[in-house]
Amino acid sequence: MAIQTDERAGVHPGRVALASFIGTAIEWYDFFLFGAAATLVFNQQFFPTLSPAAGTLAALATFGVAFAARPVGGIVFGHFGDRIGRKRMLVLSLVLMGSSTVAIGLLPTYEQAGAVAPLLLVLARLVQGFAVGGEWGGAVLMAVEHAPPGRRAFYGSFPQAGVPAGLVLSSAAFLAVQQLPEEQLLSWGWRVPFLASVVLVLVGLYVRMQIVESPAFRQVRESGVVAKFPLGEALRSAPRPLLVGMATQAAANVPFYVVSVFVLSYGPSAVGVSREVILLCLLAACLLDIATVPFAATLADRIGRRRMLTIGAAYMAAAAFPFFWLFDTGEPLAVLAAMILVVTIGHAVTYAAIAGFLAEIFEARLRYTGASVAYQVGGMITSGPAPFVAVALFTAFGGSSVIALYIVVACAVTLVGLRYAPAGAR
Repeated sequence: MAIQTDERAGVHPGRVALASFIGTAIEWYDFFLFGAAATLVFNQQFFPTLSPAAGTLAALATFGVAFAARPVGGIVFGHFGDRIGRKRMLVLSLVLMGSSTVAIGLLPTYEQAGAVAPLLLVLARLVQGFAVGGEWGGAVLMAVEHAPPGRRAFYGSFPQAGVPAGLVLSSAAFLAVQQLPEEQLLSWGWRVPFLASVVLVLVGLYVRMQIVESPAFRQVRESGVVAKFPLGEALRSAPRPLLVGMATQAAANVPFYVVSVFVLSYGPSAVGVSREVILLCLLAACLLDIATVPFAATLADRIGRRRMLTIGAAYMAAAAFPFFWLFDTGEPLAVLAAMILVVTIGHAVTYAAIAGFLAEIFEARLRYTGASVAYQVGGMITSGPAPFVAVALFTAFGGSSVIALYIVVACAVTLVGLRYAPAGAR
């Protein structure tokens, strides 16, 4: 079914894309806060009885549980997004994400509540995963389905750019509280970024309430072809797009989560570079990434989204070893250059076109479910385990080369998947 602009309601696609960007940035701020806290604080506050290495692994495991909940969120939100509309699901996902993030900021620590504390942490993280599982599909489809033909990758890249924007916000927040004395940081300072989420969520809700329902969904509803059980129909009629969509995530997700989460513990312990330097370099690279994502998407609209993703996977594989060669020097400028290689350039070329590509390979009546399940299951397999796998590989082999090889293998998975993209996928 054709995707067209919403001229009847007088809504410019740029306004919808901007609303998707703002809401997605807020949700990923909440999501990434946990990643920063997991390597910097949670190992001490929630797993103090474990050794430093085991505590870090346990904290990273709690980071990863959200990725198990993301497919469930994608299925549930996708079901209702394909049946009752995209906008309502976007509002609900934002409320759930904000509530769980504020709850994390109020949790008792292990010292205060014993074993109950890490259990509550895991529960709040599962709610975060469930919420973000439903967020991405709705935000992307609102942007893509309002976009004019030939511009779907560009407008779909706005919520994609919300990911590095969220990482910028979360990194800046933790960089700020890290200026506190260690005792204050561990006692109350780490809670401030989580509690501040309530303000951002209120802003996001206001913005999202101003946009109207997707024209593609309105056409589905008016034509009477709303799917009764979208997941079942997607599994029967679109298994190949689902598998291809999952595979496209590997080249973007594995390196991104290695760089944004794993190196926060790897850098200080193995290389001797401070967390402040890493966070500042990551912050700078992500700020640039916010601009390079729509630029890469514009190029994808010209040369094809599938071709762009292929080029991106090949680039990221080529950049894996140079990233660690630069990072392992410990020199701030070299660390910045490494971050730019993977985050500013690599993330843009592997991630920007995914939104338009996934929306294109599913029909409108199943699009929320199909795109969400492909994206979130792919994320569960490639994103959540990435920091944990990187720590395990480094512990077992004692060098960064094996982690670079892990990134190369992830890129190969994407390249193979793209070869089997449905006929007509551009």
